Amino acid sequence: MVLTLQIGLGEIIGLFFLVIILLIILGSAIRIVKEYERIVVFRLGRLLGAKGPGIVIIIPIIDSPRIIDMRVLTFDVPKQRIITKDNVTVDVDAVVYMRVQDPLSAVMRVRDYLTAASLLAQTTLRDVIGQVEFDDLLTKRDELNKRLQSILDEATDPWGIKVTAVAIKDVVIPESMQRAIAKQAEAERERRSRIIMAEGELQAAQKMAEAATAYAASPQAMRLRELQTWTEIAREKNLIIVTEGSMLGSILGTTIGVTKKRKVEE
Repeated sequence: MVLTLQIGLGEIIGLFFLVIILLIILGSAIRIVKEYERIVVFRLGRLLGAKGPGIVIIIPIIDSPRIIDMRVLTFDVPKQRIITKDNVTVDVDAVVYMRVQDPLSAVMRVRDYLTAASLLAQTTLRDVIGQVEFDDLLTKRDELNKRLQSILDEATDPWGIKVTAVAIKDVVIPESMQRAIAKQAEAERERRSRIIMAEGELQAAQKMAEAATAYAASPQAMRLRELQTWTEIAREKNLIIVTEGSMLGSILGTTIGVTKKRKVEE
């Protein structure tokens, strides 16, 4: 009776371990692939294809799966010290946005597409920046971003990668170059200021010439303008102005002459 119980207990323990092993195998065989993922399966070294999304059955030990993320991925291009076309040394970094279009090509044609794309982006950034002048690097950044994106997209297309955007993040220049740029900006502002003042003087001179022509054509208008000027001058108590060719100027001149004569006689 005791022997029977011992055998039954051993069978139960064995069955328990067998169930655990089966559960482990079943758990490793069932893969749940998300909507934005694809799983590339190799069976005994041969490519079966890309599967998902949903539940995918994998044969343990025999099948080798690799999950590929289909969402947009971003990575930073480390800061690169580059000499521009006009021999200015700058430090430039960028960020790259890309996504996997063909998971089979991303697995079969390149070992690590992220590392390969990062190294390619560094090389392309140095090549493109080295072909432009420093002023273009500062003022035509959008064009350079599109150029980088086009070159990277064409190079990574055989890998099943789509480069959606490239953005130059920062451009660091030497301190001496910063001072030179500041002086250049100041000189440019001074030039614009002088041009605006000269244009104002030119417009004022043109208007004054037009006014003089109008006054010459109409002596009455000239006389009214003269009276208005005297009205404005009258506001100043200690100022006397005598104009030639005016009746008021003659009267004032005579008065001043008589006053001086009386002072001399006294």
